[in-house]
Amino acid sequence: MIASRPYRVLLVEDDAADALLIEEALEERGVAREVRRASDGVDALDQLHQSSASDHPDLIVLDLNMPRMNGREFLAQVKADPQLRAIPVVVLTTSEAPGDIAGAYQNYANAYVRKPVDLDEFGAAVQRIDTFFLDTAQPHRP
Repeated sequence: MIASRPYRVLLVEDDAADALLIEEALEERGVAREVRRASDGVDALDQLHQSSASDHPDLIVLDLNMPRMNGREFLAQVKADPQLRAIPVVVLTTSEAPGDIAGAYQNYANAYVRKPVDLDEFGAAVQRIDTFFLDTAQPHRP
């Protein structure tokens, strides 16, 4: 599975082992050309707000259960921000709670994948995000 173009990904994950596994899966499958990491929602929002719009990631991969600011709060803030809301988000979490799943989609997550990560399932979820959306959601970068 190779993406039509590899994406810049912001990986918001507090577990270093999970982050490494996800990063390797994205790169090996040709989905990511660059992976930046944030350890929680506060760190991720700081990175997003400190970067210019042309430097925003093409895709955010988000854990729900993290310290300081969890993924639910982060997702709500990203989707409420006019400068960030168009960035697609894949939620990647251990939670099977119906409220977490419904809440993720109510806050406009593009996919919801459970841990432990089946790398093929995860890669397929990323690929299912409509290429048209990914290509048109971000401002054109030269």
